[in-house]
Formats: sequence, structure tokens, C-alpha cells
Amino acid sequence: MRITILTGAGISAESGLATFRASDGLWENHRIMDVATPEGFAKDPALVHEFYNMRRKAASVAQPNAAHLALLRLATHHDLTLVTQNVDDLHERAGSTDVIHMHGALNRATCAECGHGWPAPMVMTPEDPCPACGKPATRPDIVWFGEMPQHMERIWQALEASDLFVAIGTFGNVYPAAGFAQHAGRNGATCLELNLDTSMNAADFDDQILGPASRTVPAWVDDICRR
Repeated sequence: MRITILTGAGISAESGLATFRASDGLWENHRIMDVATPEGFAKDPALVHEFYNMRRKAASVAQPNAAHLALLRLATHHDLTLVTQNVDDLHERAGSTDVIHMHGALNRATCAECGHGWPAPMVMTPEDPCPACGKPATRPDIVWFGEMPQHMERIWQALEASDLFVAIGTFGNVYPAAGFAQHAGRNGATCLELNLDTSMNAADFDDQILGPASRTVPAWVDDICRR
């Protein structure tokens, strides 16, 4: 069976990483526009680097949970494409390989001038020179609001080839990811949602399983691997 999985902040929340919700316009006591947009970075790059330095530190000490480990087990039984909206590396530290990070990764840096990418140090500053062009244009390799997610062609192709699409721990309010179930369904896939609460796009799914990811994902993987 060809399965495409999309994971969101809910799967990392049980490893202690804060989730993002836009209802109050704040993210860990920062205005979203100040720390998660190109305009915010242009206005105050030091603030943005400080914010992502803190997130990078938090992600580095977090540990994969049972849901991450269950998806690794699933990959040994089925043809799995694993896509994540998360910028942490918990899937990789659980053992998953070839994870598609559509919103970038905290452990990567990129140059705003030449586009060169490299492993990010734990602490980044606006003065850091690009190792390729030498210009002080270093930024986190993170997709901010208003920017195009990464690896979209590969993701659309995986959705179109899938027999089953599963969204885990994502609220369904950010596009294009919020449209993945519709796209997969139009191409013949069965769509399943595993979430703590009903998502905003729940109508796009054929079925849902509600509860914490660390409980629902291992149980679902056990079930599908027995078939």
C-alpha cells in the first residue's frame, strides 16, 4: 500500500514543543508578523534570530515520542512518504529517513543573498557570513508566512499516487497543507485524520480518530500492519 503521511505540530507537542495557534496573533509571546515573516526579519533580524535560537535549543533537547516511533515501524511494512509541517528533527531522531520538511528545518541555515544552505549552528546572528558568498545574509531555513513551502512538486506527486493519505496532529487551517486531503481524495486515496480535536477541514476526510498522537498513532499503526 502506498501511504502519504502529513504530520503537524500536534505530534511534536507531546514531546514538549509548543504549538502555533494564530487566534491571538501571538507565538510564544511574540507577534507572528515580527518573527515569522520576511518583513519581520528585514525589520529586526536580531529578534528573529533570537526567537529561532530559542526554538532550536528547545527542539534539540526534546525527544521523539511513541507516535514518531510508530511511523518508523509503519515504513517497514508499507511504501511510505512522510511529509511534515514541523521544523524540528524528531522524525529523523526516531529513525525515519527521507523526511520531507515542507516548512524548512531549524537545523538548517540558508543565505538570503545566494541561496546556499548549510547545517545551522545552535546560535545564529545577523552578522554570520554565508560560507559560500561571505555576505552577512544568514537566516534560518524556515518557510515564513508569505513564502512558498518547499518540495511541493514531490508532495503533490506523492498525494496523487497514494492509496491512503493520513494527516496527524494538524489543525487544517494553513494552505497548501490544508488542501492535501482533497487532492489525495480526488485521485482515489482514502483519507484519514488522527488528531487531538476535529480539524477545520474534517469534512475532507473519510474517517477520523481523535485522541493524543502518542496513543492513537501507535494503535493505528499496529492495526494497519496486521492487515
